[in-house]
Amino acid sequence: MPSARPLLARVPILQGTYFLVTGMWPLLSRRSFERVTGPKADFWLAQTVGVLVTGIGTVILVAERRRRITPEIQLLAVASATGLALVDVAFVARNRISKVYVLDALAEAALAAGWLARRSQG
Repeated sequence: MPSARPLLARVPILQGTYFLVTGMWPLLSRRSFERVTGPKADFWLAQTVGVLVTGIGTVILVAERRRRITPEIQLLAVASATGLALVDVAFVARNRISKVYVLDALAEAALAAGWLARRSQG
């Protein structure tokens, strides 16, 4: 059975890239973003979250590139992924946002789990 170590080593790149792409999406194409996620009454809020997620993804990628994944970067990564997953689940459950956000919650949960598994391997 192949080792999970190579995949766990890529968690910063996976999350950084995922955050960069999903964060920039509402900034670059409202039409396609809303086509997938549903219409937004206050689109500025989606753009604000996009700016923050893009910033977090950029920090993770820069830290990885410089081989400086500190405990603080790990905490930022896990906390942001976990927080976004919880928001997705809570608002899908209340029928406030599209069920497509469950897919994002699953991706976020997988990223947080990847960080935790990476940390436990030393």
